Amino acid sequence: METAFWLAAPAAVMWFGLWLAPWRPWSTREQIEPTGFGHGGHGDMNAVTVLIPARNEAEVIQRTLDGLQAQSEGMATGLKIVVIDDQSDDGTGDIARRYPNVEVISGQPLPKGWAGKLWALEQGKGRVTTPMTLLLDADIALEPGLLPALLAHKRATGAHFVSLMADLRRTSFWDRLLLPAFVYYFKLIYPFAVSNSPSKWVAAAAGGCVLVDTAALHKVNAFECLKGALIDDCTLARRIKDGGHKTWIGLSRGVISLRPYGTLKSVHDMVARSAFTQLRYSTPLLLVVTALFALAYWLPIAALLQGSWLAAAALLAMCAAYVPTLRYYGLSPVWSLASPLIGALYLGMTWSSAIRTWRGVRSQWKNRTYEVES
Repeated sequence: METAFWLAAPAAVMWFGLWLAPWRPWSTREQIEPTGFGHGGHGDMNAVTVLIPARNEAEVIQRTLDGLQAQSEGMATGLKIVVIDDQSDDGTGDIARRYPNVEVISGQPLPKGWAGKLWALEQGKGRVTTPMTLLLDADIALEPGLLPALLAHKRATGAHFVSLMADLRRTSFWDRLLLPAFVYYFKLIYPFAVSNSPSKWVAAAAGGCVLVDTAALHKVNAFECLKGALIDDCTLARRIKDGGHKTWIGLSRGVISLRPYGTLKSVHDMVARSAFTQLRYSTPLLLVVTALFALAYWLPIAALLQGSWLAAAALLAMCAAYVPTLRYYGLSPVWSLASPLIGALYLGMTWSSAIRTWRGVRSQWKNRTYEVES
């Protein structure tokens, strides 16, 4: 029994410590939901230019643009939209040109050292003459009234940079098992409450939907200052915060990701694209993370099999910490029982990301391969 106690003790410290942390990384309290059309107003819409980098997004770009049209009563009059067609070969630009208030820029070839999305945004930045810029991925649809709510929140908090984590589609077993956990782990790594505070320790963003003061972008020399970054959203948030500006990040069910996953391979490719980058390509950090996962998820199971009450308590705290995220996305708390399996799968994806890097490939996305810099 003494062995079981010591097997369970690290997990108990971790999970009960998580619950007691004053910044409440397990909670979903930081959120913005569509609240109707009376909160933002057409005047605010006129102050926003939307930049949409798009590469081969013909399947989703129409819904994204339709969502923007629905952000005010009737048409989103005054909302300037710029689509940067990043050398698509599927008609993405032609679809965008059908909209009367959309300007389409034909993107230039990708220069060496740039990530594709950032190069597209750099080309679009020169078309922005409004006080605010909305950076919106081409596969993100906004529910009616979301932009007015976003503008109202930015105004009320005095933030210069507001980003929202998209609601990822959950259409299969693998989606339900893994995608809410993606958000959950992100909140553990980048606690929203700390990121939203003046503290410089954490600066986080979700790049699919970012409303930012245009002047702040120019002050930090975006997007030139980020050009090779694969985790561009958090890097931009860090630059903005270090520049003396206030940042805010939260969740939203009104920011809908149109990207289909559906399979374990699809989720794997999404995570492995940048997981090792999150660890700064550090093998020692990868080993530390592996040890932490073992202590948090697997050793308490071994202790439970030996009849440890402390292991049972730790596992209960582990499952309970995941429940608020599951409920936010409308899923049963029963999914929390799969937390050890989810942890094992995400750790495996992180190792896969590291192996890709060791083979010389930083990332693969949209038929582009970003090599490891020598």
